[in-house]
Amino acid sequence: MTTRDQMETASPAAGDLDVDAIRSRVRELKQVCWDCTEHAPETSPADVEDLLNRCVLEIESGVKQIVSEYSDVSGFGQEDLGQLKKELDAVQAENNKISDEVELITRSIMADSSALEGDLEGLEYSLDLIGSQGLMKENAGKVGMDYQSSLMNTDVCHKFEALDLESQIEEKKMLLKSLEYIDCQLRKDDTVEQIEDALTGLKVIEIDGSCIRLSLNTYLPKYKSYQQKIEEAVETVELNHELLIELVDGCLEIKNVEIFPNDVHIDDIVDAAKDFRQSFSELTIHQTPLEWFVRKVQERLIMSTLRRLAVKTAARSRHFLEYVDRDETIIAHMAGGIDALIKVPQGWPMLNIALKLKSLQSSDHHARNIYSSYLRKVEEAANSLDPQQRMNLSSFMDDIEKILKEKDFEFQSSKS
Repeated sequence: MTTRDQMETASPAAGDLDVDAIRSRVRELKQVCWDCTEHAPETSPADVEDLLNRCVLEIESGVKQIVSEYSDVSGFGQEDLGQLKKELDAVQAENNKISDEVELITRSIMADSSALEGDLEGLEYSLDLIGSQGLMKENAGKVGMDYQSSLMNTDVCHKFEALDLESQIEEKKMLLKSLEYIDCQLRKDDTVEQIEDALTGLKVIEIDGSCIRLSLNTYLPKYKSYQQKIEEAVETVELNHELLIELVDGCLEIKNVEIFPNDVHIDDIVDAAKDFRQSFSELTIHQTPLEWFVRKVQERLIMSTLRRLAVKTAARSRHFLEYVDRDETIIAHMAGGIDALIKVPQGWPMLNIALKLKSLQSSDHHARNIYSSYLRKVEEAANSLDPQQRMNLSSFMDDIEKILKEKDFEFQSSKS
C-alpha cells in the first residue's frame, strides 16, 4: 500500500481531529518528507547501480580467487564446471533482478514523496482556508450580533419615539377638546349676550346643543285711558314663562318651540318664524328670526292677558263671557240659549278699535232654522252701531241684548 493510500485510509479518522491537531500532524509529515528528500542524493539510481556493479565485481573477484586457490581444476569434471557456471549466472541474474527492484522501489518512493508533499501542501492550504473561514464566520457572527443589537436598539428607540408621539397626540387631543369646550362656551356666552341684549326681560337658562331654554318675563303696559275697563291690570304686572326653542344648526333660525305654561296660542307665530326669511324682504329685516319670534310671543302674551282680564271684568256684571285665544274670539252666552261670537280686532283692548259681532248661534237645534233670519237681522243691527259704542265690551253686549229684544218683539208680532 502506498503512502497516498495510507493517507486516504487514515483520512476518515483524521476528520475527527480538530484543526490544530491536523495542522500539527501535517507539519510532522512534511518534516519526514523533507528528511527523505534531503538524503535522496546518497541513494540515487546511479549510485545504486554503481553499488551493485561493485558487488558483482567483488563476487567475481571472490570467485576468481577461489578458482586460483583451487587451480587444480583438472580434478573437476565438465559437469562440475558447468554447474558452477550456472550458479554464477544465477547469482548475477539475481543481482540484476535486485538492482531492478531497488530502482523501481526508489522511483516509487520518490513519486509517493512528491505526491505526499503535494497532498500535504493542499491539506495545509485547506487548513488555512478553514481557519480563515472560521475567522470570517466569527467576525461575521460578531458583525451579525452587532447588527442585531443595533436593530434591537433601533427598535427600542422607535418604540420610545412612538410612545412619545402617542403621548404628544393624547396631549394635543386633550388640548383640542379643551379649546373646543372653551370655544363652545364662548359661543354660548356670545349667544346668551346677543339674545339678552336684544330682548328685554329675557334670560338664557340653558343651551344644550341646538336647544335653548329661555326665561321670559313679560311686563304689562300701564294705560289709564282704556275704553275697556280692566280692573286687574294693575295687580297683574309681570308674566313669567319659559320657552324651549330648538334652532336650526349653525344659526338662530327656529325649528320648533314649546312654551310653559302653555296658556297662549303661538303656533301661527312659530310657523311665521320658520318662514321668516321668505316672508320678509331683506331690506326690512333688522333682527334675527329668534329675536322677531320672542318679541311676537311677548306681544301675544300681553294682548292675550289683557283680553282675558277685559273679558273677566266685563263678565262680572251680568254676562257669562270667555275668550278663545286660538280664534281671537269672545263668546258671550246670553238668555234664550243664544251665543254671541265677537271677533276681537288686532290691538284691542290696548287700542281704541271697535268690536264686531261675528255671528249669533242658537243652542236650540229645532228653532235654528226659524231664528236664522231673525238672528241675521240682529247681527246687521249690532254691527251698524257707532264704532264708539262698540269699543267697550260691556256696552257692546248691552246693545246686542237690547237689539235682540227689539227684534224678538218684531218677530213675535209678525207671527201673530
